[in-house]
Amino acid sequence: MYSFMGGGLFCAIVGNILLVISTATDYWMQYRLSGNYAHQGLWRYCMSNKCYMQTDSIAYWNATRAFMILSGMSCFAGIIAGIMSFSHFSSFERFNRSFAAGILFFVSTFFVLLGMAIYTGVTVNFLGRRFGDWRFSWSYILGWVAMLMTFFAGIFYICAYRMCECRRGNGPR
Repeated sequence: MYSFMGGGLFCAIVGNILLVISTATDYWMQYRLSGNYAHQGLWRYCMSNKCYMQTDSIAYWNATRAFMILSGMSCFAGIIAGIMSFSHFSSFERFNRSFAAGILFFVSTFFVLLGMAIYTGVTVNFLGRRFGDWRFSWSYILGWVAMLMTFFAGIFYICAYRMCECRRGNGPR
């Protein structure tokens, strides 16, 4: 049980770090504009070695930002619940911290999936046609890797919960 929780905590911490890096950096997309390379993130775009704030309030950027921030927050809450699940003391008899941590990691996975899907769909269908020579970049890829890490963290914590329930005799027979 503790090995599942330890593996889940490791995946969650790495996933949360990747979520923060992915959300904060400016390399979601790279493209060529007027002969120069440019890149953009969720908050800024950079051209000719100068970066500018994204001042346009475009719905897909706002939605992607919101889902990535919500994902990071729920992953962090899952990490706190995951750390607390190592202790045996519980003031609530029916509350299992391993289960709560697993659910929070799955919620984080769902939020990052929504954010990445929105960004991918709009970029491919709208911006991909606008810029001829473009590609997704490393910040974007880190977002997908973070999604996998939070998913596996959820799997590990749900497995730890199931092992704990089977030891108590509450699991499937």
